[in-house]
Amino acid sequence: MKRSLLVALGLLLMAPAWAQHKANFKAAEKFKASNIQKMLKSTRVRPNWFKDSDKFWYSYTTTEGKKYYVVDPAKKSKQLLFDNKNFAAQLSELTAKPWNFNDLDLKGFELEDDNKTFTFMVDSIDYHFDLNSKIITKGDSTEKADKRNNWATYSPDSTWISFAKNHNLYIMKADDADSTEIQLSEDGERWFSYAWDQDDTTSDKRSRARARWFEDESKVYVNRSDSRKVKDFFVIDDLKDRPEVEIYKYAMPGDKDVPQEYLSIFDVESKEEIKVDIDKYIDQTVNIYFQGDKSERLYMTRMNRTSDTLDVSYINTANGAITELFEEANYPYFNWSYQQLSILNEGEELIWWSERNGWGQLYLYDGNTGALKNKITNGGYFVTGRVQQIDTVGRKVYFEARGREENVDPYYALMYKANFDGSGFRSISTEPANHFMSMAESANYYVDNYSAVDMVPRSVLKDNNGNVVLDLETADLTLLNQAGWKMPERFKVKADDGITDLYGVMYKPFDFDSTRKYPVISYVYPGPQTESFVNDFTITGRYNTALAQLGFIVVSMGHRGGSPMRDKYYHTYGYENLRDYALADDKRSLEQLAERHSFIDLDNVGIFGHSGGGFMSTAALLTYPNFYDAAASSAGNHDNNVYNKWWSETHNGVKRVEKKKKDKDGNETTEITWDAKIKTNPSLAKNLKGHLLITHGTRDNNVNPANSIRLANELMKAGKRFDYMPIPGSRHGYGSKRDYYEQMMWYFFAEHLLGDYRNNVDMDLPDGNE
Repeated sequence: MKRSLLVALGLLLMAPAWAQHKANFKAAEKFKASNIQKMLKSTRVRPNWFKDSDKFWYSYTTTEGKKYYVVDPAKKSKQLLFDNKNFAAQLSELTAKPWNFNDLDLKGFELEDDNKTFTFMVDSIDYHFDLNSKIITKGDSTEKADKRNNWATYSPDSTWISFAKNHNLYIMKADDADSTEIQLSEDGERWFSYAWDQDDTTSDKRSRARARWFEDESKVYVNRSDSRKVKDFFVIDDLKDRPEVEIYKYAMPGDKDVPQEYLSIFDVESKEEIKVDIDKYIDQTVNIYFQGDKSERLYMTRMNRTSDTLDVSYINTANGAITELFEEANYPYFNWSYQQLSILNEGEELIWWSERNGWGQLYLYDGNTGALKNKITNGGYFVTGRVQQIDTVGRKVYFEARGREENVDPYYALMYKANFDGSGFRSISTEPANHFMSMAESANYYVDNYSAVDMVPRSVLKDNNGNVVLDLETADLTLLNQAGWKMPERFKVKADDGITDLYGVMYKPFDFDSTRKYPVISYVYPGPQTESFVNDFTITGRYNTALAQLGFIVVSMGHRGGSPMRDKYYHTYGYENLRDYALADDKRSLEQLAERHSFIDLDNVGIFGHSGGGFMSTAALLTYPNFYDAAASSAGNHDNNVYNKWWSETHNGVKRVEKKKKDKDGNETTEITWDAKIKTNPSLAKNLKGHLLITHGTRDNNVNPANSIRLANELMKAGKRFDYMPIPGSRHGYGSKRDYYEQMMWYFFAEHLLGDYRNNVDMDLPDGNE
């Protein structure tokens, strides 16, 4: 007996350190997203600007309740829009029901064009609040208006309605008591439809059309795609009374038959149609832009299938003639995230975003000739993001940009302005944080909301030079702080090349003990359109805050090839290497963090992600099987050869293949096909050494379940053990079963990184968790 006790004690002393710590499920449950989101109220001011005025109103909620304010920038004043108790008392008398004055639920609350009357709805009744008298009056029933015309697209002055029926385009007068329908097209059919729902099989049912009205209401255009030859894809709804197959069109990389775009312009008075011959590139992608208030032109970009060449043109809407303004090439592909065209003064000038010098910049063009006038953003080498406001009278453009300021995180969007001619470049929001601008139409003032993962969200009113006019709000963290929540920490490491700076965020348990060793888990997404880590203030970090509370260090960081927010070389780094490009940087980043912090245990490394992150986390586990110990991969596109054409061909490449053939009469023809093969996770299945959890929604029509099934098939053929869980009835994001998946992931990592195995059947907190 004594010897048995000694042996047991010896085994205990020899056990790895992580085996002595149980997962803290109670803390994870407390801080998971669905529980702590209610502890945080408003974080941004969303201004509602008065008509033709710099004044605005907004609502903001703190632990003291929801308040409504009106701000007059010229007077530097911020006042309550109404007294909440008085407002609730008036409503109680008018509706004969109690109202919570601390949290007034005012549906559809908006300001009329008279700048003094607010309208809102209670039980299908309109109510009006006079800003000057502070009196509420009861209006008419809105029940009929609520139920009508969910299929309708109204013209700008609500004179006309457009809609689709039997896949064709119709219009009718909005005030026509007889609802006289005017049919404009006759060539619509399923999968080549004027309706948004191209798959609709109902007859004589009105539905929303793809039509867009010109501002002067004289014309309407439709940009539709012909998917009739595109091959079918399907998922099965197993939860219907009788399981049902859902069929949809889905072009895959390398497919010969892909959607083809068409443009039609209809004259409302004559009812005539102009079919515009927009063909230029094979299998092109088309974007349409309005001229402004007039209807003489439409502007257009056309991009080729390989996504490296496009042109900017305008269309004469009277006859369909196309004038090409300029063409641009950008290898390996255009930046879809920030590509933007702004039409100025009815097309007299254009502002075009381009990466031609390796950084996203703004350029001014002549809108009639296509001649380049000048570069607008002459403030150095940085990435210009979204244009925020254009002042055509003052000839200034306001925009976000990243990476210009020294010692500021290059992912932070700071605000700048410049004159059209390239002069006058200056910063107007320089606080080291992520900024969001909402500017008055006059461009005199803007609301600046800014925050960071380690900075409380703040909202201020600034003038157009960046001077603070008023402090508006600071987010209320009272309940979070009281609960023991803490901010995550930012860090910077080097990429695997030892040169490139990578940025990330670290989440620790709130009862963190610096003398303890913690397994580390990397939350990943490969990009290239976005990276996994959050720049703005976040209380959840998606899954990361709760996951860390189990007893992990959870990190999320960028990697070369991950984001369009940095220079062109950085965000296109993974071209032609879609599976593997991000992996070495993730591994090297974890190694560096462990070199800095003794509390990180590199003997127990986990990795997880969703969609592209599911793809990446499995690829990491199979590529570095002696480094990563466990991966949770949800909805992963493990075989991008059966994922969508755009993602795969744009970011991994597609090659045009021409083959000479002779027909039966001996005439030589050229057959064009496309080569777009991509390396897959199933091909690495034999490398599995660690623990793998695969999950996938059974009705995922974005990343089809075939991706995970193919991976599972190869793992079985290789004789590997792994966990596979279909998420019944779920689409790509898992919907109502997201919480279930999150808890499943908790158990998975607790078992394989902490050695904490539980035998409870219920998914709720396991027994013995204190």
